[in-house]
Amino acid sequence: MKAVRIPGFGAAPMLEQLADPQPRAGRTIVRMAAATVGHIDRTVWSGAFLRHPPLPYIPGVEAAGTVVASESYRAGQRVWLRGSGLGTTENGTWCELIDAPDEALGLLPDTIDMALGAAFFSPCTSAWIVLHEVAKLQRGERVLVTGATGAVGAMTVQLAREAGAIVLTRAEEAAQQQQPFDLLVDTVGGPVLEAALPCVAPGGRAVLVGYTAGNMLPLNIAHFLQRDVALLPLNMFRREAAGR
Repeated sequence: MKAVRIPGFGAAPMLEQLADPQPRAGRTIVRMAAATVGHIDRTVWSGAFLRHPPLPYIPGVEAAGTVVASESYRAGQRVWLRGSGLGTTENGTWCELIDAPDEALGLLPDTIDMALGAAFFSPCTSAWIVLHEVAKLQRGERVLVTGATGAVGAMTVQLAREAGAIVLTRAEEAAQQQQPFDLLVDTVGGPVLEAALPCVAPGGRAVLVGYTAGNMLPLNIAHFLQRDVALLPLNMFRREAAGR
């Protein structure tokens, strides 16, 4: 099979011909139809992630395709793949044949496009977990979402409105209204998060989802203590079961 492999952290990817995976207990072989390329892949690739597979490794944390061989799924079934170490502690999805733990698979309905099947899990479940498991969103609360044009941000806006929240997506608008927010969902990090935090009401919550704009946050500790805003990180590795 053909696969993209990373020979070392930060190194250029290489397209290689590898031996096809062989059936084994607890694993399913899937022929890939679509795979995602996301920020987490870049972070693992750089060596900056807390977890990483042995080098060289095949990146990719999500995909969709059809079952080739398995003890748990019938051949030809359409499935999506995510989690269970794919692309973070073991080889991932950027290959023609994916050798995945059975628990990483989910059935994909015939009516769902493979590309959507590969990409839906992270943004949809992250947004749901942010609002209902981490932030404990209540109807009528005011919510500010940064990065609302991104996948997680867009889903967060839709789900928050569905839950009866009042949602804005621009910190400038929030400042102009001079009404603090009960909840900030930040999907960007860096200076965007720094600018948005003062919009949160004292005693409010800020859920930190992403860091595409930077992974550092300077804090005035005295001001932060007086404002008493809870900083709540989203860790989908710990919450994967709740997401599923």
